[in-house]
Amino acid sequence: MPLTLPDHTAAACCDLLCSEDASQLAEGTLCEGGAVAAASPPVEFPDDSDESIAGFIECAADYSPGRDYPDRFRSNSLDSAAREEAVAWILRVQAYYCFRPLTAYLAVNYMDRVLSSHRLPQNEWALQLLSVACLSLAAKMDETILPSLLDLQVERAKFIFEPRTIIRMELLVLTALNWRLRSVTPFTFISFFVHKIDSVGKYAQYLVALATEITLATMKDVRFLSHCPSSLAAAAIIRSTDEIVGLDSINPEAAASWCAGLTEEGIANCYRSMENVITNISKRPSMILSNLRVATSIDMGQRIPSSSSSPNKRRKLNNNCSSVDSGKEGL
Repeated sequence: MPLTLPDHTAAACCDLLCSEDASQLAEGTLCEGGAVAAASPPVEFPDDSDESIAGFIECAADYSPGRDYPDRFRSNSLDSAAREEAVAWILRVQAYYCFRPLTAYLAVNYMDRVLSSHRLPQNEWALQLLSVACLSLAAKMDETILPSLLDLQVERAKFIFEPRTIIRMELLVLTALNWRLRSVTPFTFISFFVHKIDSVGKYAQYLVALATEITLATMKDVRFLSHCPSSLAAAAIIRSTDEIVGLDSINPEAAASWCAGLTEEGIANCYRSMENVITNISKRPSMILSNLRVATSIDMGQRIPSSSSSPNKRRKLNNNCSSVDSGKEGL
């Protein structure tokens, strides 16, 4: 169905920011460029974690695009090249502002869920406007320091939209998603699965960073839309173990035993796709860890926060300049 703006658009809907103190969200220290100052202790999971994770696996489909969504790209009823360009832009902005990997993944998840159930206007700027709105909503969900809506439109954005136009699209997205923004993603599972193979934490930080890098690398490829988040996470971890000397490799059969709801076939199929696509995974943990900030808790809420004292990020947030076009009011 086409996206249509609901009649009840209250001004209060425009401000979705929380007011908590970022320093209270976690104990980690963030250095310039996103580096973690000190290694975190191993993540501890409560006794009922297996049951909770199994629940996430069971409900993941409720936060995913429709089953026929990948087929529509294969049949060319949807433009895979346009989607790839939109995802690439989201990843560039994520890197530019040092957003968390989860922020980028959520933005793409919102975009895919909207595209799977609604038709966009057939013009060249509609998908970019949707991308900006989805990234803005994802940042509000996962970041503590946000650029303005104008400053968000960096990294070779073809069009610059007025804030009121982006807010209007945000409301359309929220309506299309039924306000269900806390999606189940591979990051819901990565730390838990890593704990299953490295409970003492010797390789945990490296494994999580590698699995995160692999997960982000899969986002542009429509082939991975057919795989559920838990299989993506398990396959990414298997692929990560291949890169670490001294850590035994894991096979899909062993990975399927990590939690109820995982299947050997699903993990194996996803792993094969990764072997064909992921060919340039870094083997330098210091570089990976200095460029990635990852979610580490079972509920995706306990993580290293953005630091308000980070000179690099503050410089980017304060110095961006953008021009505004005449309103794209055709939605």
